[in-house]
Amino acid sequence: MAQRAKVGRFEVIFEPEEEGGYHVFCPLLKGCHSYGETKTQARKNIADAIELWLESAAELGLEIPEHEVVEVAMR
Repeated sequence: MAQRAKVGRFEVIFEPEEEGGYHVFCPLLKGCHSYGETKTQARKNIADAIELWLESAAELGLEIPEHEVVEVAMR
C-alpha cells in the first residue's frame, strides 16, 4: 500500500518588487524565500522552496517550529 503524504499549511507573505514581480517568503521557516514574475509563479516557487526546506530539515534532524494562528479584531 502506498504511503500518503502529509499536507501542511504554511503562511506566506507576498511583497511586490519595484522592478516587477513578487518576493515571497514563509516567516515560519527561517531563510525560506523565493521570487516570481507573477503571483501564480511566486506561489509555485515558494511551495517548491518550502518542500526543499522541509526535506533539508528532515535530513539535518531539525524540527518544524511550532506555530498557531491568532485571530484579532481589526478596526
